[in-house]
Amino acid sequence: MARGYWVALVMAPMMALAGCQATPSSMPRAEPAPAAACNWPVNEASPVTLAQVVEVLENRDFLVRDTDTSLGLVSAERAERTIYHNAVDPDPRLGGFLFGGSGGRVSSGVGLGIGLGGGWSSEEATRIERVSVVVGNESVRVARDVQLYDWRGQLRQSRTASDAAFCHELRDALAAEGASS
Repeated sequence: MARGYWVALVMAPMMALAGCQATPSSMPRAEPAPAAACNWPVNEASPVTLAQVVEVLENRDFLVRDTDTSLGLVSAERAERTIYHNAVDPDPRLGGFLFGGSGGRVSSGVGLGIGLGGGWSSEEATRIERVSVVVGNESVRVARDVQLYDWRGQLRQSRTASDAAFCHELRDALAAEGASS
């Protein structure tokens, strides 16, 4: 009887916790939501093509990573070296030297020196900006995100960046590209 008591005592919390895992009630959403300017209707007088999107993104130093003509999708990214201002500097280190002798005698001394030099900076980072453009029959949609990786390759910041300024600039560049074609 004591054994059954212990088994019940151990199994009861495990069975109670087994139902705690649940599936999410909704899909993840970009926070903040993309600006309204990042979704605009296609103009029949000057339609947007995937070739125009590729040309405009490449002119803005993006590297096109993927295209899917059946979906009307172009994905591109650009990377740049930058400074990560929130980096935590390592604690200063204090060092010293001990000069010793032989034959049972020990001596000590003080050395002075001045050192200049450059080394790696713990504030160096890589900023990666990714853009996806979907050209549909009725509208063009733009999604953009920015990630910042420190010098060790660890992700430090990630955010959606589908703001109105970027989307207006992209839309104007697409209109200019369409007019020149």
